[in-house]
Amino acid sequence: EVQLVESGGGLVQAGGSLRLSCAGSGFTFDDYYAIAWFRQVPGKEREGISSIDTIDDMTEYSDSVKGRFTISSDNAKNTVYLQMNILKPEDTAVYYCAASSPMPPPTMTLRAELYDHWGQGTQVTVSS
Repeated sequence: EVQLVESGGGLVQAGGSLRLSCAGSGFTFDDYYAIAWFRQVPGKEREGISSIDTIDDMTEYSDSVKGRFTISSDNAKNTVYLQMNILKPEDTAVYYCAASSPMPPPTMTLRAELYDHWGQGTQVTVSS
């Protein structure tokens, strides 16, 4: 059974940093997977913010986080990371990681409906 567990969320001041982790089990990253990070605030749709191809390390970012967030993969640990820098209050949300195999088509890797395995989420709160 594919399982994803997020960790690393918390409370941080604006301008600060956090690193989220997404640990996968029940599959290996050496199988052709896309791992993506999404976030959601109450009353809004889930927003795709970053994805990575675990074989080619190709990445994609939403405009809202480009230049501030960095996604990376450690296949030996079956873990994907999201380094979040220069955090803003509008980054406050529950952050989820998700996995898909095969990888969604290019330009579609941040579409939530294309992912079939999800973690439970981790809360990130950025204070002003």
